[in-house]
Amino acid sequence: MRKTLCASALLLLAGQSLPAQERPNVVVFLVDDMGLMDTSLPFLTDKAGNPQRYPLNDWYRTPNMERMARQGIRFSTFYAQSVSSPSRASIMTGQNSTRHRTTNWINAETNNKTPFGPEDWNWKGISKSDVTLPRVLHDAGYKTIHVGKAHFGCQNSEGELPQNIGFDVNIAGSAIGHPGSYYGENGYGHIKGQKARAVPGLEKYHGTDTFLSEALTIEANQQIDQAVGEKKPFFLYMSHYAVHGPFEVDKRFAGHYRYSEKPKVAGDFATLIEGMDKSLGDIMDHLEELGIAENTLIIFLGDNGSDAPLGDDKGYTSSAPLRGKKGTEFEGGVRVPFIACWGKPDANNPVQKQLPIAIGGIQRQMGTVMDIYPTLLSLAGTTNPAGHVIDGIDLRTQLEGKVNKNRSGKVLMHFPPRTPRKLFHHLYRRRLEADLLL
Repeated sequence: MRKTLCASALLLLAGQSLPAQERPNVVVFLVDDMGLMDTSLPFLTDKAGNPQRYPLNDWYRTPNMERMARQGIRFSTFYAQSVSSPSRASIMTGQNSTRHRTTNWINAETNNKTPFGPEDWNWKGISKSDVTLPRVLHDAGYKTIHVGKAHFGCQNSEGELPQNIGFDVNIAGSAIGHPGSYYGENGYGHIKGQKARAVPGLEKYHGTDTFLSEALTIEANQQIDQAVGEKKPFFLYMSHYAVHGPFEVDKRFAGHYRYSEKPKVAGDFATLIEGMDKSLGDIMDHLEELGIAENTLIIFLGDNGSDAPLGDDKGYTSSAPLRGKKGTEFEGGVRVPFIACWGKPDANNPVQKQLPIAIGGIQRQMGTVMDIYPTLLSLAGTTNPAGHVIDGIDLRTQLEGKVNKNRSGKVLMHFPPRTPRKLFHHLYRRRLEADLLL
């Protein structure tokens, strides 16, 4: 990552931001360990570009993802890194993992470099001096809100706390990569469960029957209320711990999967998916209730391939018909769901005229997690600070349903720790409609 002494000073040199009333609110809704097939919404297409359903699409229930897709555009081919921390650093910086050097997931307590990983990999993650998406948006006048899983740095590093990388507010984020428990009765790990992974900052829900995904949603909506009261545009990074293990059943949805031939743990995982989707719908409803949905851009995505407990790592199982899952070099390990929409589409809305997202569209040209940084800076009317190198591409043309003719068909996903023979994952797209089942 390139360093900067003062992002705000560089922004002033680079140019002025848009007036507050012309800038959209932004919600980035990130789901942990959710792959392309962990949803009732089909992302894969046939050769004509029509959505094609597969058995897994009939297993999961995600009506609010379907709602988003009706209101906006989904990408059939959107890439993340194959594990969590590298993807999150790429979202924050717009950089490839080869540049920001967080090439593996970050273990909170000890350096988890493997025998095959680089000696100087960035285990400590993002630092206070790094240029980040929330820091640039903060300096452009946004209220920046972090809710949920952070996983930007190890314990006692600057990246451990989201406040150190540009967020005004941090709820429940720390160095941990998964929750000690999803249950309020267990204090999310503080009372019972894996105490080393206890979720911080949600003490008022301890001892209640409030599922973690629900608690985070309540907190996020309260933060939206505060930002509206302050009359500031906001950037909400809604980063669910779901659907990472432990695969504890969300009892609100257990009845939907009770009579399945699949293993019980697969049904428990499906309840996590459905609970996450309810959170999405609750936030979308809240934006409408506040009268700000028309001025709010929502981006939905996963941080790496699926970890659904449906088979072996390298088979055609948890991501079928794609091969592989989280942590592998195959399509099922690196392709993730991506949807973008306005909270309430309105072609006459001045903010939406800046980015007329295709309604009900499917974009088959590739996108990546690195693209979110330049896209949101462009939409907010601000610029990337001088000296900060980015690898992402502004998605605005593609979000309008068009092809970006200047975009390369190549993408490098660098995940070196596994074996000497797999030093990196290099995926290459030669044609827009390619859906390779590797």
